[in-house]
Amino acid sequence: MKSVFLCVRVSTNRHLYSIKTGELWTLVDAEGNQYFSQNDRCGSNHISLRISQPEGKVLPGDLTHYVVPDVGVVVDYLEILEFRELQGIVFTQTACQAVQHNKGRRQYNRLRNLLKDPRHDCVLFANEFQEYSYCPREKGESQEKWQTRCVYSAAVWYYHHLAGMMDVVMITEDQDAVAQYSSLNSGVYVISVQDFLQNFWPDLQAAHELYSSISQALQEKESEGTEKEYIEHLPAEVLEAGIKSGRYIQGTLNVSKHRAHSEASIMTEGLSSKNTDLSWGVLVCGMKNRNRAVHGDVVVVELLLKSEWRGKDTALTEGQSEEKSGEETDSKPMPTGRVVGILQRNWRDYVVTFPPREGPQPQSRNSQRILAVPWDHRIPKIRISTQQADALQDHRVVVRIDSWESTSLYPNGHSVRVLGRAGELETEVQTILIENCIHVPPFSDAQLREMPVNSPEKPWRMDPGEVAQRRDLRESHLVFSIDPRGCEDVDDTLSVCSIAGGKLLELGVHIADVTHFVTEGSLTDLEARSRATTYYLADRRHDMLPAVLSADLCSLLGGVDRYAMSVMWELDAQTLEVNKVWYGRTLICSSYQLHYELAQALLNGEQAHVPELAELGPEEKDAKLAQLSQALELLTHVARHLRAQRDRGGALELEGVEVRAQLDEERNITALVPRQPLEVHETVAECMIYANHWVARKIQESFPHQALLRRHPPPRQEFFNQLVDIAAAQGFTIDTRTNKALADSLDQAVDPQDPLVNRLLRMMATTAMSQALYFSTGLQSQDQYYHYGLALDRYTHFTSPIRRYADIVVHRLLTAALAMDGGADAGKALASNKDLEELAHHINNKNRAAQRAQKSSTELFQCLYFKERDPQSDQRCVADAVIYSIRDNGVLVFIPEYGVKGPVYLKNREGQVVSLGQDGSCEWESGSVRRYSDHITSSSTSGSSTFTLFDHITVRISVRSTHCHADALNLEVISNKPHRSAEPPQPRSQGRSQLVQEVVRLAEEASQQAQEKAARRPKLSREEREFSQSKTPNLYSLLEEVRELALLDLESTARVCATTA
Repeated sequence: MKSVFLCVRVSTNRHLYSIKTGELWTLVDAEGNQYFSQNDRCGSNHISLRISQPEGKVLPGDLTHYVVPDVGVVVDYLEILEFRELQGIVFTQTACQAVQHNKGRRQYNRLRNLLKDPRHDCVLFANEFQEYSYCPREKGESQEKWQTRCVYSAAVWYYHHLAGMMDVVMITEDQDAVAQYSSLNSGVYVISVQDFLQNFWPDLQAAHELYSSISQALQEKESEGTEKEYIEHLPAEVLEAGIKSGRYIQGTLNVSKHRAHSEASIMTEGLSSKNTDLSWGVLVCGMKNRNRAVHGDVVVVELLLKSEWRGKDTALTEGQSEEKSGEETDSKPMPTGRVVGILQRNWRDYVVTFPPREGPQPQSRNSQRILAVPWDHRIPKIRISTQQADALQDHRVVVRIDSWESTSLYPNGHSVRVLGRAGELETEVQTILIENCIHVPPFSDAQLREMPVNSPEKPWRMDPGEVAQRRDLRESHLVFSIDPRGCEDVDDTLSVCSIAGGKLLELGVHIADVTHFVTEGSLTDLEARSRATTYYLADRRHDMLPAVLSADLCSLLGGVDRYAMSVMWELDAQTLEVNKVWYGRTLICSSYQLHYELAQALLNGEQAHVPELAELGPEEKDAKLAQLSQALELLTHVARHLRAQRDRGGALELEGVEVRAQLDEERNITALVPRQPLEVHETVAECMIYANHWVARKIQESFPHQALLRRHPPPRQEFFNQLVDIAAAQGFTIDTRTNKALADSLDQAVDPQDPLVNRLLRMMATTAMSQALYFSTGLQSQDQYYHYGLALDRYTHFTSPIRRYADIVVHRLLTAALAMDGGADAGKALASNKDLEELAHHINNKNRAAQRAQKSSTELFQCLYFKERDPQSDQRCVADAVIYSIRDNGVLVFIPEYGVKGPVYLKNREGQVVSLGQDGSCEWESGSVRRYSDHITSSSTSGSSTFTLFDHITVRISVRSTHCHADALNLEVISNKPHRSAEPPQPRSQGRSQLVQEVVRLAEEASQQAQEKAARRPKLSREEREFSQSKTPNLYSLLEEVRELALLDLESTARVCATTA
């Protein structure tokens, strides 16, 4: 039941204003009179009359007390109130408005999301609208005292409203309020936050530690000095006026990964078309000009005089691999400015390391103030106040920034929790997740209770009513899946056959019907929405859905009945033109669960073992094998036609480094093998792309203003500069005017002597691409729907609902469209354009986070592999590398054997340069280097040496360990000649195989330690064991391990159609 406000008749000369801020309203008339609600909107289920929140949330009635936090507690200690263990919390309107006014939009939205989240037992009480809890401010009363009185009045009202059946505890940090109100009303207790935690939650250690950390940070803030280190930020109204007039420029601060202390830039969307000077953004040099802005903040900058404009530094730095083509290779002066204001802080959780403390430390209060070093180079040191400074040395700790005053060189923050000792595998993996804002706790008991049961004792069965409503394909269609070997989460299956006497073909794509099991708005749905995707790391995956769905009931495994969402086309057998398309819910039973290599062997006519046919007699086996082979051949024929159609439209074929995994019987990784490009990869990919395209058409036509599609904007031409120049140095012409021209020119840029040249050019083209993005159709004009990489006018994601939340949304849209075709009104069930766009933005952010985490995880395991090896004696630390970019003091190289990119210095910090011996070996001598467009020369007393684009050189790989940041690979040139191993040639997979075996050994040791700890804890229940997070990666994780960009679809092939989707 939604609360309804008192209706007021308004005359023509007297207006009623509604000021809505999220979920809060203030109703006043033109003379400032306030109106009250007649609804007792308390959100308690303790009394017989159920009074609910707008979101339907009701506090449980079986608690011993309700908690009403004071304004100061909500403003400063909201993190503690977010603990799910704390139940029955009543947030007052007074406190919520204070958060909005004092903490800004970001913190206010955090509070709003907490109130909306059904997983948290908390409600909002609009106390200033309730006639008997409203407190007018008295003359001379401070705002803080008035706010505290309002909250106490609300607590008293709650107690009486519940007829004294529920005690109410008001928590505050105002000791005067404790003394004044604690004895006024029996049943209404007023205590401090510390007393509340000690008396009611003595075992909630994390909350106690967090309270101590925040309290210390607040005390330190009060003792800040007065000397200015930075200029003050301009007032909001001055910034707004300056932006409108063009004097100031608004944008997001992007701190350089490789020159974090000296270089940042402001991306200025929409301004580059008005001012060509701003096409590359605005450069901000030095911390003073950054003026307390942190990476990701939305800032306002003022341009400096043109005489003060500077260019970006183009020298190599440690850990550098690549950037958008053209961004870092041109050192021409560009617009340069300084930050004059911050519109929005985008602070997040940061992982820091407490550095070692040298010498004995005095036991004074100030000695506990530590400058912690963030794991992310782009974040400045953060001052933390702690009583555990000595114990936390060499540990990774999660911290949050509280403030950054103009009198402080560094921001102030507080610690949240300790991850573990720096360098330990589990600590480093958790660091990667937190740094990318990935939160994947085990699925809760409440979420698991929503799941269907499928066990030997109680096997899951299809519902007869559901069966009757679906199209049954189990007997009529040969359905099969083609996936990586050992795949558990089978999203998609295929079918193809001749009909109408051979005049027509029927192609079917059948996708797991996840939305049948995941109800919109359920706890499982909210968790899946929050995660947005399955996260694949090098040694584990974190599923978007519980395992009973992702690996069982929603997985289209062979030989079992499953629910599916299907798209089926009726095609002309000769022209393959579409005669008819059918969408709907189906019942399927996959006859064959093929892996790629098996399917390709059948296509090639080779002898192959099909497990499903092993028990059949020779005659029946041959007949079924012929039927399956014919279906695969027909499917390949259709896919070739579909690919040719997209090729004619300009579809791109870009390059990614892809691998597949070999697993033992216990699903441990035993080797990583470069994925061989098989035609069946493209066959499956084309069918999935075709289904995504047709579903996009259907939902967009049904819901023109609220369909979730995926667009791939054309890349900025400037990003192709490096690609064009490098190709020209090899005698190739790259035409980037259209996707068709780019695809054709890449096809022609082939060096017969070195296939790596074309591969590198395609990788550079991938890097230059814009990211593909989800969007709501109501936000973009139809000409913006186009997918540049796939050459399709409309595209979405439909084929992987087990691991992508976007596909779940699309399934619901398709279901609504089909219901509307049947005469139903689907409008009420659909999200608005605004809500859908917010969801698209959230999913885009999570996808980028997943890609970054995957990349960081791969780099972590590469370092683990090389860390224990002696680079001077171990031949596995020596490899062939190809130069693909020239810089001021060295080159960037690609190592095909390990899929590694990185810098190779030709001039070191001491001013020495690489000098070549007669045998091609390299030594360091005094000298100089000079850079040209396609080569770089080093000159010394021994002569000059030249390194040219696409040269093969030999490098030594070692690990550069740093105490506070992630380890990184260090590449050193040891010869200007290609690497020729003295040992017999090994398969290209050997290096990666050994890498993973070593990494698995380390992971197993960590797992063993975890098991020893677990043995000392209470045993998990069967449900917890069954639905726990997956630690062992399935093959999808490795197939995605080193994707180059968001462009590359999970279902795309090794020669990936550009892509993504």
